[in-house]
Amino acid sequence: MNFTKFPRRNYLQGPTPIEFLPSLSKALGGAVNLYIKRDDLLPGSGGGNKTRKLEFCIADALDQGADAIITCGAVQSNHARLTAAWSAKEGLDCHLILEERVKGSYKAEASGNNFLFELLDVKSIGVVPGGSDMMAEMGKKADALAKAGKKPYIIPGGASNPIGATGYAVCAEETMAQLNAMRLAIDHIFVPSGSAGTHAGMVVGMIGVNGGIPISGVNVSRPKDVQEEIVYKLALETAARLEVKNTIAREDIVCFDQYVGPGYSLPTDSMVEAVKLFAKTEAILLDPVYSGKAAAGLIDLIRKNHFPKGANVLFLHTGGSPALYAYMDTFRQG
Repeated sequence: MNFTKFPRRNYLQGPTPIEFLPSLSKALGGAVNLYIKRDDLLPGSGGGNKTRKLEFCIADALDQGADAIITCGAVQSNHARLTAAWSAKEGLDCHLILEERVKGSYKAEASGNNFLFELLDVKSIGVVPGGSDMMAEMGKKADALAKAGKKPYIIPGGASNPIGATGYAVCAEETMAQLNAMRLAIDHIFVPSGSAGTHAGMVVGMIGVNGGIPISGVNVSRPKDVQEEIVYKLALETAARLEVKNTIAREDIVCFDQYVGPGYSLPTDSMVEAVKLFAKTEAILLDPVYSGKAAAGLIDLIRKNHFPKGANVLFLHTGGSPALYAYMDTFRQG
């Protein structure tokens, strides 16, 4: 795959580590060897996976002469935080439209990412009810900014369009190069699956480099059939952008939806257990919305003998630990 033909900023500082998790593997019975790809260590205020996507999205914005970025997310959005961070770094105004997916959940004075929005000098925050047409809401903001003489650029939620997903095609290529250098054969890769850009990009990238490693996503919001179709559509669009010749088959897209719980961002007992288990065995912080629920799914599948004995499984840690501080009551209950 040739990424040089696309505008790109240089936010990464080399490959993120792939680490073996011996204590966690042992705590889960030792039948599976767990590894982790540490995209929580990516640069940006607090780290996280969206930096890979924003390398391409913000470069595209600058290429078009934009001076203001508009994006959207949930009230504790890690994507919004990282968009604000890289906008600040580039001298771009950042405007956020936050979707209150759980009624009454937005608190301007909250900790976690809400506090970081302040520090990163977000120029405006609009809060809309759950279920709103977020592209339409961002369009309204863009119109208002344009009338004020600005040149706005809209980045969709999660930076999950073919431009942003390109960042995770890059990640798949990076991962395969690391595994080859380590002489480490991975049997399966697990990723959180939300706005779909990370999941779709990883699938496209792995197929693009003929890696042959199956990738599964653990849903954080939608039912399996709905999420798989969203990921598949974005994978096809991303593959076309990157001119990947190998076919992206529908069966290449696999999601598990049993770990969503009552809804997006709403805590589950299995998520709490997963976050605590990663912390106390490997000193790795997960987030409560994405990586926590994805890890809960992975842990449950290991316990149910979903993987052959001795399998090597790689978990993609997408970051987001600043959001933990808005969920302290959840982890201190009982």
